[in-house]
Amino acid sequence: MRREWLLVLVAFGLAAVAAGIVYLSRPTTLTVAVGPQDGAEAALIEAYANALDRSREDVRLKVVRFSDVRDSALALQRNRADLAVVRPDVFLPENGLTLAILHDEALVIAAPEASEIEDVPALARKRLGIVVRHSADLPFLTNLLSFYDLLPDNPGADAPEAEPAAEIASGHVQVVPLKLGEVATALSEKRVDAVAVIASPASKIAGAVVRAIEQGSPDRKIGFVSIPDGDAILQRFPELQSLSIPAGTFGGRPKRPDEEVRTVGASYRLMARGSVSRVAIASATQHLFEWRSRLAAAAPAAKLMKAPDFDTTVAATSARLPNHPGAVDYFEREQQTFLDRYEDYIYLLAFFGGTIGSGIAWIGQRLARKRRERIDIVLDRLLDIMREVRAATSAAELDTIAIETDGLVADVVCYARERSIDARTVSALILAVDGVHAAISDARRRADDSAPGATAKRRTARLLALNLPAAE
Repeated sequence: MRREWLLVLVAFGLAAVAAGIVYLSRPTTLTVAVGPQDGAEAALIEAYANALDRSREDVRLKVVRFSDVRDSALALQRNRADLAVVRPDVFLPENGLTLAILHDEALVIAAPEASEIEDVPALARKRLGIVVRHSADLPFLTNLLSFYDLLPDNPGADAPEAEPAAEIASGHVQVVPLKLGEVATALSEKRVDAVAVIASPASKIAGAVVRAIEQGSPDRKIGFVSIPDGDAILQRFPELQSLSIPAGTFGGRPKRPDEEVRTVGASYRLMARGSVSRVAIASATQHLFEWRSRLAAAAPAAKLMKAPDFDTTVAATSARLPNHPGAVDYFEREQQTFLDRYEDYIYLLAFFGGTIGSGIAWIGQRLARKRRERIDIVLDRLLDIMREVRAATSAAELDTIAIETDGLVADVVCYARERSIDARTVSALILAVDGVHAAISDARRRADDSAPGATAKRRTARLLALNLPAAE
């Protein structure tokens, strides 16, 4: 039974080890909230999740789509997702840390060259059209204008009829929402003086707006409005980005723009909860950037992806929008190995291993001593019996001692079947039992010799053995 239980325990131990290996080697599944569900970001994350599944990597993504980027950010803050696509100027989760900037969207403002609008303060008492692509575009523009004290007269209103410029309050800007198809007409009819759009400079929508502004200009020449105070603006609105539009971004002859234009914008970021394992985040960030060219075939937005800004000395906390430590581990090539993750536990195990081993050895000795106590009691009793046999004077006493000895032997045999006994103890038991039996035999002979007629009975027995007639 002891051997069978030992085999059972070994089997359970191996099963536990196997279960632990399977548990530690299974991929980590992270839930990612994506919004808007038909946007370029959703296509990128979906392509990335499929690539992780095909490659059977150690991290997988479960994509949950939302109708708007605000909803995806709320899902992250409410701990309903591990990762989320976030536009910080729309809603910034309190527990969100950046993994990657999926793409930036810049505020592009252009006007006919003849209007001589070169910077934002020059928009005072002007009409600014905006091609609205997202519900946050108007609040974005309102915040920017408020920085220059150019509070709009009617933010969010529908496009008004043409009004004389004199009717616009001094120091104000009239914001006119437009559709893409209305841009050229609004400029040619003088309903707006400049047009803005919040989009990636390399995107099709930004190029289409620039071409429409060019068509609505009298001489087909346009100029771009610069926002040179980006660093100061970010001090008040840290959720925005300071960006630049390189010369020639929109092509053309001559190139548009003819020189670099400073501006501000918003970013679409992949963020994670701070409580998510940094090892899993480091792995997710690594594959995201290493597979950028592979993902671009299914999601062109992957070409615009970039790492967030961080200071290598305090990378996780120095950025205006803090970065996740796991992402920083990848960017700084300091991803944790198995030993890095568990080195504290390994050190503690090695440090206390000797003490634990000594404790186990001491417990083993105590248990072995407990197992020997019963045998020691039997040995002590057998030694006492040997002395009692020498003092016995009757056959009844010897019979009682013999019965007790047989009981002790039976008890030891049963005990030995239940547990192992070392060879030295067995040898001592055999010697003690043999000694008791020899002493009982000697005592019985002495008792027979001292009985009446014992001498005549012995002589008769010897004569019978020699086949001689017994004397009368």
